[in-house]
Amino acid sequence: MPTPSTTSLKLDLELKERVPRLALARRRSPHWIMREAVEQYVGREEKREQLRQDALAAWNHYQTTGLHATAEEADAWLAKLEAGEDAEAPACHD
Repeated sequence: MPTPSTTSLKLDLELKERVPRLALARRRSPHWIMREAVEQYVGREEKREQLRQDALAAWNHYQTTGLHATAEEADAWLAKLEAGEDAEAPACHD
């Protein structure tokens, strides 16, 4: 387990007062509530950034190669998956 380190965080008074109330209602410490909030936010934002990077890479690949699947092909494939069929993704073409 990583060694914890102390970090200072400035909160406005209203938010600072809300944290202990929520902690009491959840039977957790204010520290746990704040750490959990930061952990969830960072995890969510890391996933969002990875999605953005993947989209940029896909766009660059398309601009370089011109390979793509049409919206109709993608829709038909997704409809098969939704129906429970084991369908292969449509082949990319120019």
